[in-house]
Amino acid sequence: MGLTNSSIGIRAIDSGLEIKKQTPNDKVIALAGNPNVGKSTVFNGLTGMNQHTGNWPGKTVTNAQGFCSTKNNSYVLVDIPGTYSLMAHSAEEEVARNFICFGNPDAVVVVCDATCLERNLNLVLQTIEISSNVIVCINLMDEAKRKHIKIDLDTISKRLGVPVVGAVARKKKSLSALMDVVDKVTDGGIQPTPLSVRYQKEIEEAIATLEPVVGKKAKGKLNSRWLSIKLLDQDESLTKEINAYLGSDFLNDTELTEALDEAKAILAHHEINPDQFKDKIVSSIVTEAEKVCRGTVTHEKEGYNASDRKIDKILTSKLTGYPIMLALLAMVFWLTITGANYPSQVLADGLFWVQDRLTEFFQYMNAPDWLHGILVLGVYRVLAWVVSVMLPPMAIFFPLFTLLEDAGYLPRVAYNLDKSFKHCCACGKQALTMCMEYIILQFDFGVEMHSLPTGNYANSDPSIIYKKPIKMLLFHQIKTKHFDWFFLR
Repeated sequence: MGLTNSSIGIRAIDSGLEIKKQTPNDKVIALAGNPNVGKSTVFNGLTGMNQHTGNWPGKTVTNAQGFCSTKNNSYVLVDIPGTYSLMAHSAEEEVARNFICFGNPDAVVVVCDATCLERNLNLVLQTIEISSNVIVCINLMDEAKRKHIKIDLDTISKRLGVPVVGAVARKKKSLSALMDVVDKVTDGGIQPTPLSVRYQKEIEEAIATLEPVVGKKAKGKLNSRWLSIKLLDQDESLTKEINAYLGSDFLNDTELTEALDEAKAILAHHEINPDQFKDKIVSSIVTEAEKVCRGTVTHEKEGYNASDRKIDKILTSKLTGYPIMLALLAMVFWLTITGANYPSQVLADGLFWVQDRLTEFFQYMNAPDWLHGILVLGVYRVLAWVVSVMLPPMAIFFPLFTLLEDAGYLPRVAYNLDKSFKHCCACGKQALTMCMEYIILQFDFGVEMHSLPTGNYANSDPSIIYKKPIKMLLFHQIKTKHFDWFFLR
């Protein structure tokens, strides 16, 4: 049944998300992780058919919730969007961060990829800065074994200060072990003591100045250290959520404002501007992830990833990365734009041949003009246009981009363009959305119109559906309502 925020302790104000519990005693578990780490496989394995999906209210980001139970508890699992970071550079990161921060889940399970654990730990370290009830699920242990990667789970758990569980999401037995740990964490049998990432001396000095006041004003509702860092980070989107969660008086408090100004003065004294502050925070998290993995993730074969590194040097280099990227994208565009013309023409020929037969049928039945206009020239012809001009390019474009994503090339494109896109207040991942927009703008939606037969409907001008207005209309609909969520992952 749907319960209110107050009755279940959920205040995900940014999204207005309604958590649907089966019983008032259900506990809420957030399922987080990087894209392509098997998070959805874990979610599906735990919830089975007991799940439903939708969108986060006001966003095009998918929201999935499901139910599962153990001997001790029943749970609502919320599959938050896959993200590499909680620093909110995209709608997915914003939703993930806000639910972990303000949704008050009873625990957060962070799913990691065993074959690239060090990279995944960046998200883990950001999560444990916000919440103490964190369980790390290292998935794809079978893949790690196949690649001769050994992982010391116990040592990683001790270093992180939170439970760490190995899993193969396809096997229910390993998921049962995960839920046993979730039971212990939510029931208080295990009390995590998360690692606190230490930053450079000047930043720690600023945090120490601000944190006591933040802790007193926040009254334990949010982690005071994390909140101090975010206030110094000057994240405007987060500021709005903090105001909604703690009340607008929180950031207007005189004592807090003075402490914040003093902390900023410390950073300014050491010539640390906002951009440098963010860079130093990220660098410290990456360094800490390296420390956690040092000696705990070992490889039987040295240089096992040497070929990947060589490929990275070519694909992300300033000298060769951009030419290769432009060449590949140009090839995708050419195949999509040119290749779609032929199936589009075939579809148009077939569909408009049917339109002609429908027109003849309406003439034979002496149907009134308005009925023919509504059903044939309106409903059928618009549908025929959409199918003939949209299906072929999408059927070519999406598989090609899927191949590039599965090969690991699209993240490299985002990396190459990230710095350039930051100059216009965007991020590299948005380049993928722009590729889609370019395809739609460049693809010629005009398919040769078929002349209507003479007779009662001879005055019906086929040019009333003009290719450019249709083109722009479809572009607007696709961009705003259908495909942004696919690329901003």
